[in-house]
Amino acid sequence: MRIMDTVQMAMQAIRTNRLRSSLTLVGIVLGVASIIAVMTGISVVQGTMEKEMSVLGAQTFQVQKWPSGFSTDEERNKARRRPPMTLSDAQAIRDHVKSVDIVGAEIWEFGFKAKYRGEETNDNVVIVGGTPEYPQNNTHFVGHGRNISAMDIRMANKVVVIGFALAQRLYPFVDPIGRDIRVDERKYEVVGVFDEKKSAFNSSFDSYVLMPVSTFLATYGNVDRDGFERSVNITVHARTPEIVDDAIEETRAVLRRVRGVKRGEEDNFEYFNSESTIRDFNRMTAGVKIGAVIIGTIALLVAGIGIMNIMLVSVTERTNEIGIRKALGAKPNDILRQFLFEAVLLCNMGGVVGVLLGFGIGNLMVRIGMSTSFEAVVPVEWAIIGLLFCTAVGVIYGMLPAVKASRLNPIDALGYE
Repeated sequence: MRIMDTVQMAMQAIRTNRLRSSLTLVGIVLGVASIIAVMTGISVVQGTMEKEMSVLGAQTFQVQKWPSGFSTDEERNKARRRPPMTLSDAQAIRDHVKSVDIVGAEIWEFGFKAKYRGEETNDNVVIVGGTPEYPQNNTHFVGHGRNISAMDIRMANKVVVIGFALAQRLYPFVDPIGRDIRVDERKYEVVGVFDEKKSAFNSSFDSYVLMPVSTFLATYGNVDRDGFERSVNITVHARTPEIVDDAIEETRAVLRRVRGVKRGEEDNFEYFNSESTIRDFNRMTAGVKIGAVIIGTIALLVAGIGIMNIMLVSVTERTNEIGIRKALGAKPNDILRQFLFEAVLLCNMGGVVGVLLGFGIGNLMVRIGMSTSFEAVVPVEWAIIGLLFCTAVGVIYGMLPAVKASRLNPIDALGYE
């Protein structure tokens, strides 16, 4: 018997028992959908993260007191006891690390309002005290006006470069360059506007002001709102992408020396770049992925038992049909193939529905739960894995009914009532 004839007969059997087939598919659909939904959601977030984490660029890494975003409470409590990073640390890197060419320093403070005449923002404006290296090391460039300068740093000038969203909000009909702005009720001169840079994570790429770090410290002091000494974030740009790892090791060596870290002791600072941040995210979500696979696998295995039971019932109901086919010359392998195809076909029909449902749910979860700015993602590799697993479930659980059908005695089968 040709393969196509076997497939057509399997399809006909499934169509004949639509309700039974549909109920059998529910477990398969739920099992596959649960895996695909979780993997799709993680892929959506990861894809957006990879795009946005490139803010540091391929040649840039950051050194700071605190661990990066994906850290535990224990790691943050340990970091709290470290001495703060300082502007002197940044200068030591400039002076002694030969594999880097740009070293910037930043101090961040959150939750301020900005005003210009009758216009006012919400209290979501971020103030960054930085150095002239800020735009290049953070790949966020000044699109209009000028950047802060070394002279601004030396003189602690009260000038700022503002985010694109702030410019649109406060100066909708006028050029902001040269005009005053009040941030936290203090007056500054706007000297530049950053290019627009949106974020799917609702980050403050466009709602912040950059002022000279000296101006920031003169205004807000060296102690933060919680009473802790301020710590500087240092951004470091390697001369070429190929020597980033060497630059990190050289920077570590210099900072360990100037910060008094003894041989054998842990670093009292953290360093990371875009790649390490993405690795941390993958490590953090590994448990979620494993959990989804386990839950989905259990659901598929339970559904497989249901398919086996349904196929056994089908064999019993179609005993006469099997006897007639054998009497007309059908071989045991033909019967086995037909029932095996039915089981595999049933599983994969449920698998396809589960994959489509999982894609939709995964993307919808992220857009509703986090932000509508996330780009939709279809992780094809997980769809293929899901369908291959469905095929395996169909073969494993369909084998017993198929073997039973293929071994029926044609005389006994013809006389079965």
